[in-house]
Amino acid sequence: MARTTSKTVRAKLNGIEVVVPEGTTILEAAEKVHLKIPTLCKHPDLPPTAACGICIVRVKGTNQMPRACCTPLEEGMEIQTHDPEIVEIRRKVLELILSKHPNECLTCGRNGTCELQSLASDFGIRQQSLPSIVPDLPKDESTRTIVLEPRKCIACGRCLTVCQELQNVWALSFLERGIDTRMAPAGDILLADSPCISCGQCSAHCPTGAIFEYDETEKAWELLRDPDLHCVVQIAPAVRVAIGEAFGYPPGTNLTGKLYAALRYMGFDTVFDTNFGADVTIMEEGTEFVKRFQDNQGELPLITSCCPAWVDFMEKYHSDMIEHFSSTKSPHEIVGVLTKTYYCDRKGLDPSKVRVVSIMPCTAKKYEIQRSDDMFASGYQDVDLSLTTRELARMIKQAGIDFASLPEGECDPMLGLYTGAGTIFGTSGGVLEAAIRTAHKLLTGEEFDSLEFQPARGLEGVKEGRLTILGREVRVAVAHGMGHVEDVLDRVRAAKENGDEPAYHMIEVMACPGGCIGGGGQPYGITDALRLQRAKGLYTDDREREFRRSHENPYVQGLYSTFLGKPLSEKAHRLLHNSYKPKPTYRR
Repeated sequence: MARTTSKTVRAKLNGIEVVVPEGTTILEAAEKVHLKIPTLCKHPDLPPTAACGICIVRVKGTNQMPRACCTPLEEGMEIQTHDPEIVEIRRKVLELILSKHPNECLTCGRNGTCELQSLASDFGIRQQSLPSIVPDLPKDESTRTIVLEPRKCIACGRCLTVCQELQNVWALSFLERGIDTRMAPAGDILLADSPCISCGQCSAHCPTGAIFEYDETEKAWELLRDPDLHCVVQIAPAVRVAIGEAFGYPPGTNLTGKLYAALRYMGFDTVFDTNFGADVTIMEEGTEFVKRFQDNQGELPLITSCCPAWVDFMEKYHSDMIEHFSSTKSPHEIVGVLTKTYYCDRKGLDPSKVRVVSIMPCTAKKYEIQRSDDMFASGYQDVDLSLTTRELARMIKQAGIDFASLPEGECDPMLGLYTGAGTIFGTSGGVLEAAIRTAHKLLTGEEFDSLEFQPARGLEGVKEGRLTILGREVRVAVAHGMGHVEDVLDRVRAAKENGDEPAYHMIEVMACPGGCIGGGGQPYGITDALRLQRAKGLYTDDREREFRRSHENPYVQGLYSTFLGKPLSEKAHRLLHNSYKPKPTYRR
């Protein structure tokens, strides 16, 4: 939680003196001196709800036992974070929570990563001491992207806070009161009928298995078992710097080579890379920008469209922005359609026997692959299956692969070789930065002076920057996390209404905080510290690539010279571009 005060308070925790900024909570102060106070409802991304009651502490000299997550540390306070009575109270609170929680750990998708399970183990709870009052509530799989299991909800409030305050979607709410309180889509409807945009941030922040990605690992194994199929796989930029967390690697470790090797070991016939698709996206999107900026063919600003949760949000709530949207498909859809056209042509493969599996940091990609007829541009479903990073980690373990011992593998270069511009797509600001590198070349014939556009980097919710191209000032913006988007769009609308110059010329939007590195399908435990480490891994990969601009990719150049012709050609438009339509049901 950001603070600007210069005042500090001095206090003691378990006899350890601490000096912290005024307003620091007891929980935050304890973390600074490496004292761990257990909690279930608090998450570093979110304001405290004080819902679970497990983080109680004792204030010396009083009868107070406040909740550490929401209580500011005061001058002179002496706090006891643990003693026999506190431990016993915490155990009783856990037993109360467990009395309403199904005893299904072995068959739960969060087995081994569940925060409630971990605390029950830490407190030595080995038997059920209270009568079970588990509610009989149905599972909701209607979106086929994320699954709600309200029986496993502990009413911590994280999902509601994420959905309502962080993402501004308002798909989830609490219904009923007291012991009957339950989490459900607003209006007690199916999630598929709600405003949900499938971003998965609720599942990424849920401490239990109450919200979980729609698991399709068995479908992937079925494809791999079929001897008549040629199975192709691709990995998204952000996956390579997060997958290692499931295998004990430090966050941000780039494991691209090991992923290539693991996927071949699992049985995939061809291994491509979504970063290649990102390079193609930039060729198309950069050319769109040139036509709008230089030739006045289309509205400015151009708004990026590679995030399917953002596309869904736009169609539901901001359909007046459709004319500003880039029509270019997302990178993994581009790799999918090129696999079933360009690759099959060159390799003599029957596209009806080819299956494309995408490994994505995102739950919304499961929705995107069937979003519209545009996703069947090859004559077949361009991407057949989209798995999250978490699903791939489980498959690697199921395959008995010693991930740490794998040698470095190689991708198939035709749709696999990528530039640094392609890899930074995985972090907030990366799409805009990559676009600038190529748009400058397309407009001026010269390379942009600096490869690294610092105004697009970092975790500030809205980032703005300016550069000069052909003597004209170009204003750009980056928004990540849906809660930050509306301010940017309001500025666009205000400029149009007033007849002013465009507020911006290009805008990048990502639904998830941090962009894809913080996607709803990434390993659990996301914090800003993790986001920065994952982003650092991508920026390092960018700096180490032989080519750092999408237009420099020799395989992209070959794709256009032998198959597509040029960006925005008739064939490119037919295969690589989207259309959008308003969803008026969701007007606010």
